[in-house]
Amino acid sequence: MGGADADGSAERDDGGTRAPGNRAVVLGVLASTAVVLLAQAASGTSARLVLLLVFLPALLAGLGTVAQTVAASVWVAGVVAVSTVLFPPSSLAARVGTLVGVVGAEAAVVGLCTRRVRRERELFRMRQTAVALQRQLLRPLPVLTPDVQLYGLYRPVEEDALVGGDLYDVADTPYGTRVLVGDVQGKGLPAIGAGFAVLSAFREAAFREPALTGVADALEAAVERHNAYAVQGGESERFVTATVLGVERGADVQAVNCGHLAPYLLHGGRVEAVPLPAGVPLGLAELTDEVRTVRWFALPEDGVLVLLTDGITEAQDATGAFYPVERGLAALATAPAALLPEALDREARRWSGGRSRDDVTALSLHRAP
Repeated sequence: MGGADADGSAERDDGGTRAPGNRAVVLGVLASTAVVLLAQAASGTSARLVLLLVFLPALLAGLGTVAQTVAASVWVAGVVAVSTVLFPPSSLAARVGTLVGVVGAEAAVVGLCTRRVRRERELFRMRQTAVALQRQLLRPLPVLTPDVQLYGLYRPVEEDALVGGDLYDVADTPYGTRVLVGDVQGKGLPAIGAGFAVLSAFREAAFREPALTGVADALEAAVERHNAYAVQGGESERFVTATVLGVERGADVQAVNCGHLAPYLLHGGRVEAVPLPAGVPLGLAELTDEVRTVRWFALPEDGVLVLLTDGITEAQDATGAFYPVERGLAALATAPAALLPEALDREARRWSGGRSRDDVTALSLHRAP
């Protein structure tokens, strides 16, 4: 069990769930007990209003820790027992039935709470394993090559039990620096498996293929092979959105977009989305006759290219409105490239009230001096 916070207001169990603090539980139980007993005394009838206290442990079973639920159950059983002695029902059988019913109900409530906490711990451990695995697959940032300086952050989702499928990589190749950013459909270990297939293919094809379209075709083939194995194992097929970039000194940036979010270019205090065709996601090429093509665009020496996943763009406020990325980037247009990803993530989290629905990957790239 996690301990109470310094102010006693809340605590976390081993599953990472925010539980009510011990102080709040004690005050709530005592206040509820006082209200029910006063209502019982004021009613002037034989109504057994004290039995309403049985619902207190039931409420804690869904929100609190096992220790809190046990303590509340013991308290409620004690109050009902004292009430039964002081204000006994008409028959001995009714007294015994009341006590047995209350004890049985509280035991069932404690069992349900124990089961809930155990399940949350298992999910938490699974999520931590997935996060650790994904962090091992993703390259630590920043990455510096002769062509670019790449800064960024990766932050796994906090609300879901499993991480998402964000991926990125950088390769310093004979054809210049090649950068990959993408997002696998779905969450959890199956999504990480598909992401690993893409990363492995990129790390080989980036050095082997002279043309950037050849790299994209290798990624497509990797996803198709992964999906074939997944179907044989009874799992679902997945697609991957991705953008592959090629950066060389003294040349425009090359880009092949496979259904991913368009990058943003910050230059001269202005922000603009780079006009790349949407393209078809990796794993879905056989559904269309579209041929992947390379687009070129200028990246000034003092410009910064921002690459994102939908953890930023789909951050929502209380009304459901999405985070205005271009407006947010405009406010950060003068920030150093090294600090830009964390600043953008901080603003998106402020917009959403700290809620995260998906992994967040934010990269900022500018040419090496």
